[in-house]
Amino acid sequence: QVQLVESGGGLVQAGGSLTLSCAASGSIFSINAMGWYRQAPGKQRELVAFITSGGIINYAMSVKGRVTISRDNAKNTVYLQMNSLKPEDTAVYYCYAEVRLRGPERNNWRYWGQGTRVTVSS
Repeated sequence: QVQLVESGGGLVQAGGSLTLSCAASGSIFSINAMGWYRQAPGKQRELVAFITSGGIINYAMSVKGRVTISRDNAKNTVYLQMNSLKPEDTAVYYCYAEVRLRGPERNNWRYWGQGTRVTVSS
């Protein structure tokens, strides 16, 4: 019903920058929060940042000051601009969206992207 397609991952040197994008499509009435998680090898998935439809933003302490999340509501797209990247930022990054589907149901459902790999070399 809803698909999230991510792009922008890749290999970058420490200190470099990357911008991830995630576009949602499908039977969408509205989207509440959108955000990003990441999972490094051997570690649990952790929240990186999220942004609500009202513009409330939250960042993980590990990325605060280096990462900016934004969204384009007209395009149902969320972005994650990452600067001053460190080797410890290496992970698969997953976007998510909390979607209210078209139709009579009023629940929000969380959908996930397929993940995009970010590798930061030292």
